[in-house]
Amino acid sequence: MSETYILGIESSCDETAAAVVRSGEEIVGNVVASQIKTHSPYGGVVPELASREHLRNIVPVVRGSLQQSGKTLNDIDAFAVTRGPGLAGALLVGISYAKTLAWTLGKPLIAVNHLEGHIHAVLLEARQLPDFELRFPVLSLVVSGGHTHLYLAEKIGTTWRYQNVGHTRDDAAGEAYDKVAKLVGLGYPGGPIIDALAKFGDAAAIKFPFAQLKHRDRKDHGKPEPEQPQFDFSYSGIKTAVLRCVEVEGMLPKVEARRQALLRLDKPTIEDYRAACDQKTLNLIASFQRAIVDDLVSKTLLAAESYGVATLLITGGVAANSELRATFERRAAEEGVQVLFPSRPLSTDNAAMIAAAAYPKFLARDFAGLDLSAEASLQLR
Repeated sequence: MSETYILGIESSCDETAAAVVRSGEEIVGNVVASQIKTHSPYGGVVPELASREHLRNIVPVVRGSLQQSGKTLNDIDAFAVTRGPGLAGALLVGISYAKTLAWTLGKPLIAVNHLEGHIHAVLLEARQLPDFELRFPVLSLVVSGGHTHLYLAEKIGTTWRYQNVGHTRDDAAGEAYDKVAKLVGLGYPGGPIIDALAKFGDAAAIKFPFAQLKHRDRKDHGKPEPEQPQFDFSYSGIKTAVLRCVEVEGMLPKVEARRQALLRLDKPTIEDYRAACDQKTLNLIASFQRAIVDDLVSKTLLAAESYGVATLLITGGVAANSELRATFERRAAEEGVQVLFPSRPLSTDNAAMIAAAAYPKFLARDFAGLDLSAEASLQLR
């Protein structure tokens, strides 16, 4: 079969990204424009600002990915774009541009679920491993700022199908990281900062218990009971527990002083963050991370055992977390389960994963019409 070049576009949240991928297995151009500096003063993503930045970045990002690849728009066989889930206004920027390119050039348009993209980020790189063979059944944990989901994945011909067997009832794990970082005055995005600082604290200093989720999710009322157990997550409680700890331990004055000190620095380094934290704060950070990691790993491995899983795919922005990776690798090895991660650059939002996920759809001629629109709450099936 001849080579197929797909240009992917991703604009679901706060990164504008474009990438050119050959036949679903080789990245030949990949550009990501981050909006961290825009959103940092607000401690989180502001949807209106995100849309504006996507409008500003989309043309140069697509142009840059083509330049990296050495290809022109005429060399592209199809255009892929994130349909959802995500911020509606942000999604529409990428979708409108992709539709324009597809219509102008008379090329296929492929709609991709953002969560499927994260799963294919792992597969894209795994195919480069020598003698790689994906062992089924496959379970994927997609864990990021907006999502904490468990999916059983199966391949039927060229097509992938997914069954959601677990999800967060409230905050996603990455969202909890960002909120806790804000609570202790560390700024946004919180995940990488907490990961870097946790090694300097005592992870056993504070015990953060998790609620036992025995009742059904409210949104599932009226539906028949699932044939298999659900493995759900909940992270709003630990955020509240951290807030209570900050208040009870009298840490609020130091939190505000830390916030102001870090705001005065243009680009704080990890040394700056560490210098701004006392030992009590470092212990709190380390204990929080250990609790989150233990919960994610334990529930995922419990689901893997329940479904007889042979391979785990751990992906999404939180998959870049060093402690999560190390814990999964150690405990999965003890269970005899293969575990795969994307590289850290492909853990966070990018367009290479969108182009890779589009390739099976290209083979199946699963194309979108020019009436394609954003679906902010799109489900993966």
